[in-house]
Formats: sequence, structure tokens, C-alpha cells
Amino acid sequence: MSTHSPYDPTGRRFTIRSGDTVAEISQVGAGVRAFAVGDVDLVPRYPDHSPTPAASGIVLVPWASRVRDGSWTQRGVTRQLAITDPKTGNASHGLLRYTAYQPIEYTDDTVTLAADVYPQTGYPFHLATEVTYAVSDMSLTVTHRLLNLGDEEAPVALGAHPYFCIGTATTGELTVQVDASSRFALDERLLPVAEMPVDEATDLRSPRIVGTLDLDTAYGQLTRDGEDRAHAVLTAPDGSSVDVWAGSGFDYLQLFTTDRYPGQPVALAIEPLTAPADALNSGIGVRWLAPGEQWQLQWGAHYRTP
Repeated sequence: MSTHSPYDPTGRRFTIRSGDTVAEISQVGAGVRAFAVGDVDLVPRYPDHSPTPAASGIVLVPWASRVRDGSWTQRGVTRQLAITDPKTGNASHGLLRYTAYQPIEYTDDTVTLAADVYPQTGYPFHLATEVTYAVSDMSLTVTHRLLNLGDEEAPVALGAHPYFCIGTATTGELTVQVDASSRFALDERLLPVAEMPVDEATDLRSPRIVGTLDLDTAYGQLTRDGEDRAHAVLTAPDGSSVDVWAGSGFDYLQLFTTDRYPGQPVALAIEPLTAPADALNSGIGVRWLAPGEQWQLQWGAHYRTP
């Protein structure tokens, strides 16, 4: 079932359900607006009739995070994107943040939304994008597909920007653990200047209390399991947890804490990324899709009770 109000700046909402596992997906930005198991919210809700706060849940494509000055150079060509983050003077979070995706498949427990990135100033490439959200027992699985519709290779990076919580537990009291040994140091404009080992402020290889952290940090050199998945685990004082996993191709995890999320003294985003910030300049993690080539990636989240 989808709902729509003419006053809702996030567009239609698509609700998918499997037993007592429910997710709600927004049309604008194809964002995860809610994910819950029973009465336990695992994504912090925000008010109806409110624009998406702090990029909550949206898809980031064809780049993630920021591009310095909106200007990027690869293969000897310099291009200029619109400045969408005036505070830092950068282009931020791709080209579909405020796009209304269209549903192409919708069942009780899955929804697939699609939107094209059309050739435009600063990005003269044509991509078809799809994202499928599926729920099963205590889990949300997200599948992204990118297809180059143009007649030349297209540089692509992809990310997602979900926030997580665990029921009524204060997010600041949760612990977070990510087995990653490197992080990207940032300048005053929140742009990477170097990849270096994690330090005392950013080392999450052992559980850390969220409320003690101040993060806008991309992590690399992620430890991966036998299914080629990296993990970030958020745990409540009662022992319940959310395992956010990033499949093959998602080589980075961005963790971001903020006090700008409605109703949350602190909120935590755990973002699977194929490339860190300013990748269109550095080339790190950027994939060049050949004409007609498709790229598919997955990430997800699983709730565990004590």
C-alpha cells in the first residue's frame, strides 16, 4: 500500500511488510523512511509533511558525499557541477536527492523504484538506476542496479544514507562497532586530504558509545566475512542490536553523527559507499561503466534480539 498527500514533500510512501517486519520507502530520493520489527523502530522517524532531514535514507548517485567546488577532472576533461552545499562550496550527494523515483514493481514485501540520471551540466552521461527494497524476517535488503544508457563510458559511484536507532533507547547510549583500520582525514571543508590509520577519536574496532563520538568519517580497509560483507553493529544496553552490512563493491562505510535530526539529541547515519568523498577527482572507488554495462550491489540491515 502506498500513501500520498499533496503536502508531503517526500512524495508517495511505499509500505512493505513481512510478518511484523515493516519498512516505509519515500518516493523522493528513494529514501528509507522507516524500518521496524514489531514496535521497535530501527530507523528514526521524522514528522509527516517534513522534507527529508539530513539526507535521511536517500540514494547517493552518481557520486557520494562531496565534490570539491563542484569541479572535477578525469581523463583530461574538467567539468563543473552546480554548488548544492553553499556552506562548504561543494556539490553534495549526487543528482537524484530531490528526484521523485517511479515504482516499477510493488508487492507486499518488496518495492522497486527507478529514476534516470540524464545528461546535464557537469555530468554529461545517461544512467538508468533502480533500487529494490525487500523485507523478510527482521531484515531489510537493498539492491541497487545502475545501467549506462549512453554511448561512452560513464564514471559512477554509489552510496546510501540511512540512519539507525534501536527502539526507545537513546541513540547516544548505543554502542557502535566497525572493523575498519583506515579512515579519511578531512580538511575544514569536509573534504578528504589523506587516507590514514584510524586514531583514538575514530577507532571503532571495539564498541564505542555513540554519544562520545563526533564523526563525519569514511572508513576503508574494512574486514569482510565469508560472504564478502563488511559490518557495522549498533548495540543497545539491553543487548539488542542492528547489523548493517555492505556487500561486494561497497568498499567504504561512512559514519556521521548529527544533532540536526528532528526529535533526536544525536542521530547516527551508517552509509555504505562505493567511493569516498571527492572521488570524481581522486578516482578512488570510481567505476567506469561501459555503454550498456550494468552494475548491481547490495546492502542491508538485520535486527537481533537479546
